[in-house]
Amino acid sequence: MTAAIRRTVTFPEISMERLKSILGAYNGHLKQIEQRLDVKITHRGDVFHIDGEIDAVGRAEALLQRLYEESEVSQQISADLLHLLIQSSQTERNFELVGEEMDEHDAPMDVYFQTRKGRINPRGANQKRYVQRILQSDISFGVGPAGTGKTYLAVAAAVDMLERNEIQRILLVRPAVEAGEKLGFLPGDLTQKIDPYLRPLYDALYEMLGFEKVAKLIERQVIEVAPLAYMRGRTLNHSFVILDEAQNTTPEQMKMFLTRLGFGSRAVITGDITQVDLPRGQQSGLAHALRVLENIKEIHITRFHSRDVVRHQLVQKIVEAYEGWDGEQQRLNAEARAERKARQEALVAENDTAADLQHQDA
Repeated sequence: MTAAIRRTVTFPEISMERLKSILGAYNGHLKQIEQRLDVKITHRGDVFHIDGEIDAVGRAEALLQRLYEESEVSQQISADLLHLLIQSSQTERNFELVGEEMDEHDAPMDVYFQTRKGRINPRGANQKRYVQRILQSDISFGVGPAGTGKTYLAVAAAVDMLERNEIQRILLVRPAVEAGEKLGFLPGDLTQKIDPYLRPLYDALYEMLGFEKVAKLIERQVIEVAPLAYMRGRTLNHSFVILDEAQNTTPEQMKMFLTRLGFGSRAVITGDITQVDLPRGQQSGLAHALRVLENIKEIHITRFHSRDVVRHQLVQKIVEAYEGWDGEQQRLNAEARAERKARQEALVAENDTAADLQHQDA
């Protein structure tokens, strides 16, 4: 049993506006923190007392400090931002408890991207580690459910490196599975044909750079969009290449993509191996690559989970519900297979016994 403690946090000379921002309407922010972190918070003016178990109190204390920092740049802390900050405080602790193994150089550090449209901060230890690996490695994988920021952070890293002149162009690649990668029958030029499949990547670019800037960069071919099938035979130098929805590649396509990487380039591959749209029986190139490449130390793989979802709080609950359902179905299927096997073995044993009896009678 963990001992209960009390800690006091003081924000001297804090303005009434910032204090209201931290507290929320009718102390709503404090109530959210109390409920989700299982602590008790009381305050009088700029002095806050936090009671609870050691770990929970530590998270709540750090969270109040984050809210204090946010109140300096934002007059109102929204419910969505509070949700993300609370989730971030929970995620970092969860990652310490059940996260992947890491060496001393892989500990998450604070990192952010400053784009023309504002600052982008990774949320939680897993996102921070993912960004570090993108910046440090030539090839990185981000694997996990929707809403974990895999693609968005990869685009942010690409934009950041482009603006610092570390790369010369950005390539956005996605398998057009819905069209069978046979785009010739679709109307329009190449960009018009594949636009629907690359819309999530465009949305991220527009948010970071603005519509006009993105349009100019595409016109100058600094930003290029292409279906995966059009990558064959190319060598990509001084480029940042993002392969999105990689679970819908075949092993041959994935190998082709990975071997396009040239000098001064890096690649980020993102996908969710639970959302494969390939024909039944076709192996996913992403799942295959994760097995084949797992022992190459220069290639980093970051695995995201439902606790890393940074969209609406309801999205996280939906992802968890589906994960629970899938897990239950797998358990039931395994039990059914075991039961069928037991019946088959019993039937074989029964037939063997009958055959032995017939042989004895003969």
